[in-house]
Amino acid sequence: MRKLVEALGHPERSFRSVLIAGTNGKGSVSAYLDAALRASGLTVGCYTSPHLIDIRERITVSGRLIGAAAFERLVLRVRDCAERLVRRGAIPAHPNHFEILTAVGFLFFEEQSVDVAVLEVGLGGRLDATNVSNPLVSAIVSIDFDHEEFLGPTLASIAREKAGVARRGRALVIGPMADEARDAIRDISDAKGARVVNAFAGVTVEASARELNIRTPRGRFDGVRSLPGVHQRTNLVVAIRVLEALRGAGVDIPLRDAVAAMSTATWPGRLERFEGPPTFLLDGAHNPAGAAALAAYLRGRRKKHLLVFGAMRDKHIDEMAEELFPLARLVIATRVHMKRAATTDHLARIAAGLRVDVVEEPSIPKALALARRLARRGEVTVVAGSLYLVGAARRWLLARPGRGLRTKR
Repeated sequence: MRKLVEALGHPERSFRSVLIAGTNGKGSVSAYLDAALRASGLTVGCYTSPHLIDIRERITVSGRLIGAAAFERLVLRVRDCAERLVRRGAIPAHPNHFEILTAVGFLFFEEQSVDVAVLEVGLGGRLDATNVSNPLVSAIVSIDFDHEEFLGPTLASIAREKAGVARRGRALVIGPMADEARDAIRDISDAKGARVVNAFAGVTVEASARELNIRTPRGRFDGVRSLPGVHQRTNLVVAIRVLEALRGAGVDIPLRDAVAAMSTATWPGRLERFEGPPTFLLDGAHNPAGAAALAAYLRGRRKKHLLVFGAMRDKHIDEMAEELFPLARLVIATRVHMKRAATTDHLARIAAGLRVDVVEEPSIPKALALARRLARRGEVTVVAGSLYLVGAARRWLLARPGRGLRTKR
């Protein structure tokens, strides 16, 4: 990746950046920061992954997707550059899908003269394509088990990989995590000379029914609304502390107005509500920590629901199912059209072991249509287990005439 951006003229050096890593929550923190920085009068690039429907969702400037023509032009430019590097022997193999998209994002942000880019790490941190950037501030939102085949089998090993986003002399904001993960991050940060900022050190959060009053060592921010779910309050605090660190690094940010703008942030596919009847609730919970956060939200509703569930077979499906399946009146097991996807038969066996009623429907559109038919009056259908499933469900729902979309706060 370093050879690729060098050959492209180092577009990643043309803008200031913030780099967001973490097992869960990094996309939400990116959404909060995007809203806050845009409200500060800055031209903001945002690079996130994965996409739900359109691959161009990954690259936005001022909230607008990269245009189709620009996307095609830049993909071809990066591809041609990569092929030249391979022919010369400068790199051993063609860059992968994510590396190509990351380079395209960097080039587009350069062309659009963005003031700040919010970059979401794809996987890990140390070896991630986004880590060729030189962020003013980095963050690790959370550490939990996911992608152990790449990041190692312990929280400490996962944390060490993600700590690769730390930079000498710059702030690394970290969210709440287990001691072994935090200690591993501190060890690497100390070796690199990065300054670790515990997001909740000296912070108080007062919650009312709809709003938060947050006090940090830098100020007080009242009447802020988070994205749906109690877990989003933690992500909001991490985003505020990142914003404060950016201001400390010289980015001109009116903190009070910028934090207030976080109330306008949206993050599709994460507790995203499509009004009915019947109502659908989409959440990309795709690992145990994500499933636990969704389960906490659903328990707070104190109502039974239908669950349309599909997951990748390399995920901790048993743990996710233990969190989610017993809360549902009925589980509709479905399957994303990918080789990695777990079969509906596998999901059905897990549900049976948990003594949960289950119906198998491998076709996602048919599974959603079945949920629509089986939902009782006032009952919500939850779609979860994979962001690929959520993307397919979102496409299906948006194609339905008259379907209302509303994200509750």
